[in-house]
Amino acid sequence: MAILAATISVKAQTSDSTKHKYYADRYNNSDEIRTTTQGKVERIRTNWKDTYYEFTIVNNKMTTLYVEGEKIAPANWGKYSAVIADMREQIRKDRIQAKKDQAQARLDQVQARKDQEQARRDQAQARIEQEQAGRDLIQAKKDQEQAVRDQEQARLDQIQAKKDQEEAARDQEGAKRDQEQARLDQIQAKKDQDEARKEQEMVKQMIAELVADKIIPDAESLRDLTLDSDEMTVNGVKQPDDIFKKYKEKYRHFATGHFSYGSGPGGGQHNGIHFSHISE
Repeated sequence: MAILAATISVKAQTSDSTKHKYYADRYNNSDEIRTTTQGKVERIRTNWKDTYYEFTIVNNKMTTLYVEGEKIAPANWGKYSAVIADMREQIRKDRIQAKKDQAQARLDQVQARKDQEQARRDQAQARIEQEQAGRDLIQAKKDQEQAVRDQEQARLDQIQAKKDQEEAARDQEGAKRDQEQARLDQIQAKKDQDEARKEQEMVKQMIAELVADKIIPDAESLRDLTLDSDEMTVNGVKQPDDIFKKYKEKYRHFATGHFSYGSGPGGGQHNGIHFSHISE
């Protein structure tokens, strides 16, 4: 068994010398950064302009380079210095944009909580105004009864009673308007909640489909996702036209505006959905 294992190991090394083992999954773009005893190690795999690159950078110095699965000798690295620089610059921009998107998602969540609190305060105020309107109606009735008893007593008292009745009528009308507005606010709040639930379900369905289409290995791998009428990106990578058209057609609701989804650094934690609809 030891001899057989040694033979298999030699064959695997020979095969890997011509085509790097990671080249088999040329569309699994990734950018890993970790700290080791060597220092800061960055490993990048990407399909850049229809050419697959994989390289490792330790403490800001490249240590390995593969192009289309072929290992490139250090003496030939200079031929690829420009494209490596372009890729690293794009990755830097993508990281900055990802941080901005996460920050915006957090701001959107804070604003949403503020809006919910304001809606609750508005509802409480509407209830107070309804109670006040009820008290006003009772008072108006008392004033009318007093006016009847005082009709024979004096003409001036009748005039004052009439003024009180008119004031009560105005209070009733205002209370009705407040009640109607409160009802409309409650209806709109329910519509907003239903729409938010539908969008969350659509996002779950989209993530499941991304996994099924092997765009991401699992739901926890999704860090960010955007979709609009022009393009679709997954984890900062612009998707091919066939994938974009498929998801644009199936998720028109998102594609008609600008949809973005972000997950937390722990992986799989839902940080925020942002969707801005563009009216036609």
